Amino acid sequence: MSVDVPHSGTGPSGMPPLPPRGYYVPQPPPRSRGGLWFLIFILAGLLTLSLLAHMGSWVDGAADGASLSGLNLEEQVLEASSAAEKILVIDITGIISSLTVDRSGAGMVDWVDEQLDRAALDGQIRAVLLKVDSPGGEVLASDRIYERIRAFQESTGKPVVASMGGLAASGGYYVSAPCRWIVAHPLTITGSIGVIMHGYHYRDLMDKVGVRPNVFKSGRYKDMLSGEKRMEDISAEERQLVQDMVDQTFDRFKEVIREGRSWAAAQDGDPVRALSAQWEDYADGRILSGDQAMELGMVDELGDLDVAFARAKSLTGLADAKLVTYEQPFSLASFFRIQSRLKPSQQIKLDLGIQLPQLEAGRLYFLSSNFIQ
Repeated sequence: MSVDVPHSGTGPSGMPPLPPRGYYVPQPPPRSRGGLWFLIFILAGLLTLSLLAHMGSWVDGAADGASLSGLNLEEQVLEASSAAEKILVIDITGIISSLTVDRSGAGMVDWVDEQLDRAALDGQIRAVLLKVDSPGGEVLASDRIYERIRAFQESTGKPVVASMGGLAASGGYYVSAPCRWIVAHPLTITGSIGVIMHGYHYRDLMDKVGVRPNVFKSGRYKDMLSGEKRMEDISAEERQLVQDMVDQTFDRFKEVIREGRSWAAAQDGDPVRALSAQWEDYADGRILSGDQAMELGMVDELGDLDVAFARAKSLTGLADAKLVTYEQPFSLASFFRIQSRLKPSQQIKLDLGIQLPQLEAGRLYFLSSNFIQ
């Protein structure tokens, strides 16, 4: 019997030799189409999510009716009670800014507006607790929240009680000033009454690396506040213009405090503390403890959120009440709506750490100097 023996070498034309007869030659597996189907599945999923986002927007808009912000809020009970009456908690946490974005795409001012609008329409909500833990923030955003709280109390007769947490400085106190009653912990950091405009001068660095600005302007002050200008090129008139703007805003801050405390003192019920005759001497940007602020008449009572809750019930004549809050339920629709509401300069970042706020040049801030970088 003859047996075919495999041999090495190359065949004709340099091709590899054919395998001997009787030997099994493994074949490559057929190409799978799973990758193609997976890609189709992903694209279909993205299309579905996009449609859900648009449908969520339509449903939210229909549900909110005349609401301008379009927030889909759900009431959550923080402290249960058999009483039908409710007291609403509104959080003012972090930097007060018109650019702050939550998962609905709304800013902090929109968030406060929507909650106060709903509290005004809900007859069972008898008072609001403003839970403040903020170093302050933008002047305009702080003032809009101040105006909204004042208008809410005047139009509804429902008191707002401020409960200051660990920090309620500068703009954090600004939004508390119109409240009917102000509660602070003895160790709360508050005060820091003042205005700041912050920027950097980097012309010396530009000169060192050989970079020179090329500026065309329509007026002598058009490039004021520019970090590219040499310090000696900043005129006394330009410095005075900026200082006048800061001083005007500072006067507004002090006016807000006087008006808020005066309005609270004129209301029936529990009497508030009167402002000290020397309180303006402490309105120089310094921080104050809750104890010090109370001595100056800027705070009415020392305590925590429970004390503020008890005071809200006392101001409204309630023996008991539910403590509730509004929350934004998570939905894919609200997640995708963020993209359409972001400004080009805004970004969404996911981080496990804490990032201090970046101050934008040319903006006025009610902000504690400890938070400037």
